[in-house]
Amino acid sequence: QVQLAESGGGSVQAGGSLRLSCAASGSTTSNTFMAWFRQAPGKEREGVAAINYPRTPAVADSVKGRFTISKDSAKNTLDLQLNNLKPEDSGIYYCAAGDGQYVSWYLLRTPNVFKYWGQGTQVTVSS
Repeated sequence: QVQLAESGGGSVQAGGSLRLSCAASGSTTSNTFMAWFRQAPGKEREGVAAINYPRTPAVADSVKGRFTISKDSAKNTLDLQLNNLKPEDSGIYYCAAGDGQYVSWYLLRTPNVFKYWGQGTQVTVSS
């Protein structure tokens, strides 16, 4: 079992920045992949950024150039730096993890391969 705990959400104005962090504990392995998903009210959950270390991370086109994902394998943490935030970035951001060998772009589009999910952290961007 893997437990995930997100932190760092909040409310900012458009153009502002936030940094989300996800701490993983439990049975993580070298094959554990992780990602950030988000869900806005009335919309489906969408992949934001994924990483299957040491492979190249994948970032959704809608946030490319603004969001950066990073993983600290020694600390078992996954961070997401959100810059130049827009109102459409608002939603609940979830950290997710699973085990296996997948390329990052596939993880971004396939939430069903993630076995473990955090409780989520709210991000609200006002115009």
